[in-house]
Amino acid sequence: MTSSSPGFPDISLSTDRLVLRPLDEADVPEFTEMMNDELVAAWTSVPTPYTRADAREWITLRAPAERAAGTGVAFAVTELLTQRLVGTVHLRNVDRRVRAAEAAYVIAPWARGEGYACESVLAAAGWLFDDQGFERLELRTAADNTASQQVAQKIGCISEGVLRNAWIARARTEEGHWTELRTDLIVWSLLPEDLDGVAEELAQGGTYAYYPNWPGRHHS
Repeated sequence: MTSSSPGFPDISLSTDRLVLRPLDEADVPEFTEMMNDELVAAWTSVPTPYTRADAREWITLRAPAERAAGTGVAFAVTELLTQRLVGTVHLRNVDRRVRAAEAAYVIAPWARGEGYACESVLAAAGWLFDDQGFERLELRTAADNTASQQVAQKIGCISEGVLRNAWIARARTEEGHWTELRTDLIVWSLLPEDLDGVAEELAQGGTYAYYPNWPGRHHS
């Protein structure tokens, strides 16, 4: 059911293998390590190096502010059995009039190749469409980021075109420093009816369940 509040609810989504929940301050160490991965630095705009202060600001201030304002939702993606942080899914650039948003995600290096990106983005997309009444989800992938393009294809996205020279990626120089490179972006879209074509993937990943008013973890 779509809420009349401008903000997004504090909820958790679960699949057979994963839990998507609000980020918590206890995630700071693992989140910091994940965001310092070479591929994350190359294909995203996060600060490099990424510090614990950066992580704490995002987790405790900026992400909750986005959720409260209804401009975005950031989920921590954790393994159901181990509760280990495997990644994050960020629904951002929300346009409530058009009922559209953009999905961005990061998967920790050790967790790649397990299908976690597809499973977590599908769970977030299903919730956004079914519970929040949205009609469109976009993914934007850098032209050379073939791994993200494969994720978009596997979850049923349709490639809509190329935004030329629209992104700045990063690459290592021979001296080991980061340098910035302009690149194209491929725009992908996912509509509610597109999920019908990935029913098998959803079944393999497990149907997702909602847990409203997620309490988070308590610390001593």
